[in-house]
Amino acid sequence: MFRLALRQAEGLIGSIIRLLGLDLAVPDHSTLSRRAETLEVPRPRLSGAPVHLIVDSTGLKLCGAGEWLIEKHGTRTRRSWRKLHLGVDADTGRVVAAELTTNDLDDGSRVGPLLDQIDTAVASFTADGAYDQDGVYGEVAARHPDAAVVVPPRSTAVSSATAETDPTQRDRHLQLIAERGRMAWQKASGYNWRALVEADISRYKRVIGDALRSRTEGRRATEVAIATAALNRMLQLGRPAYVRLA
Repeated sequence: MFRLALRQAEGLIGSIIRLLGLDLAVPDHSTLSRRAETLEVPRPRLSGAPVHLIVDSTGLKLCGAGEWLIEKHGTRTRRSWRKLHLGVDADTGRVVAAELTTNDLDDGSRVGPLLDQIDTAVASFTADGAYDQDGVYGEVAARHPDAAVVVPPRSTAVSSATAETDPTQRDRHLQLIAERGRMAWQKASGYNWRALVEADISRYKRVIGDALRSRTEGRRATEVAIATAALNRMLQLGRPAYVRLA
């Protein structure tokens, strides 16, 4: 499946070059595959304004033998997955950070690497209850001390020892939930913005697919970077531009 996609890319590039009347050599699919190992894909350019970052993750399958080979020879390997972590700018809907990891790592451990991809200030960090960890609050505070962390506390969460004298952000979340309920907290905190990253994950799987074609970790990282860049370009082209007349 991976080779078929690269062969298609090779044929498309050749067709375009011929239509343009250019005398240029077209890299073969093997060359495209090797170059993906070290290709650097430009990151999204941010305006410089503080970003409201929304984070979530999903699983992507690893492509293996084709259906014909499985039917004829069977398969002895377990189906493998990789976990895709996405960071989305709430104001624009663009993917501004992405990372691919093995599926045995928890979501909270990847907050630091995602934040390191943001080259501007982060105004808020929003994620679901899987990120309700002290380490997540610490990673955000270490890089962006003024950022708000909007993560729903678990149902079994308890306040810290200093909740009465020096409450943390998590303590304030717990207090608001206790006073007004979880739905009111979601509205007051802006947690409902998290639907935007869920929409981006849905777009990724509907447009790009739910599997990775590449065979090595380096090429898989490049595959994800190209995919998110393509989704950002599609979003930019499809977003209307508003001009105030009066």
